[in-house]
Amino acid sequence: MNHEYSKTNFLKNKLILTLLVSGAAFAQNYPDKNIKILQGFAPGGNADAIARAVGAEISKSVGQAVVVEAQAGAGGTIAATTVAKAKPDGYTLLLATGGHAVAGAIYNNLNYKTVQDFEMVSTITYFPFLIVVNAENKIANFPALLSQAKANPGKIAYGTAGIGSTHHLAGELLASMAKVDLLHIPYRGDAGSITALLAGDVPFIIAPPTAVLSNIKGGKLKAIAATGPQRWVGLPDVPTVAEQGVPGYDVRSWAGLMAPAGTPKPVIDKLNGETLKTLQLPHVKSRLEEMGGDVRGSTPDEMKNLVASETQKWIQVVNNAKIPKQ
Repeated sequence: MNHEYSKTNFLKNKLILTLLVSGAAFAQNYPDKNIKILQGFAPGGNADAIARAVGAEISKSVGQAVVVEAQAGAGGTIAATTVAKAKPDGYTLLLATGGHAVAGAIYNNLNYKTVQDFEMVSTITYFPFLIVVNAENKIANFPALLSQAKANPGKIAYGTAGIGSTHHLAGELLASMAKVDLLHIPYRGDAGSITALLAGDVPFIIAPPTAVLSNIKGGKLKAIAATGPQRWVGLPDVPTVAEQGVPGYDVRSWAGLMAPAGTPKPVIDKLNGETLKTLQLPHVKSRLEEMGGDVRGSTPDEMKNLVASETQKWIQVVNNAKIPKQ
């Protein structure tokens, strides 16, 4: 019996060693053809721009083209499905955003698991949302907004880019943590919510900095809070939600690279190294910061922990708010 046990262990160890050696040999020649980065939103948007900024520099470094392709729709889940089911060889990657974790909470029947079906490469950038009012609104600051919400349960409305968006869940988490009852008004994208705010149809909106910054600088809109743990570098005078009476509140979107589960570790390590090297380039860093981001790479394990914790956070928010699953 001991002999059979030892023989089984020997064969298992031999198989593991063979896989490690073959993975390392594969990585030595990787990449020897074009790499594709899929992103799940419209061409020309933030996700597309981030993928291109990083992909262009990785391409220069590895000597192979890095092609960015948009597979827009269903909150980024179409692109994620394609990558989850792609050959795990490092040639098909996903530029995932914070919506990847939201999808794990809001969709009933995803064709993939948000963590288990991917190998994480590295985070790239983080950015908060802004709580924004019309500059002509009598609400002067965030504490005043909370006071009005407490005095008028269910009557203070906020606009977002749509049901199940990160913006929407940020509002639900705010309502829960601040112990207020807010009315959610969904629009078709950030442009719709901004138009409504400018017209006075809603008291405030939750939107990414890049969507509202021009109107803030033009004096039409006013940011009264940032949703991240620190003030946003683009508007350093705007306090965070946590600073203004809701301690612990932290909502940021993020972007990072993923590969299909089973991609050899040496390949992931190579991609991680190339990504981190790219993020240190001054012109890449400044480009990402222009888009409102806090540039920050990670180890694969750190990114895995982020995606797992974010998915669980949003599952709890969706369940507590009784948001219908899509």
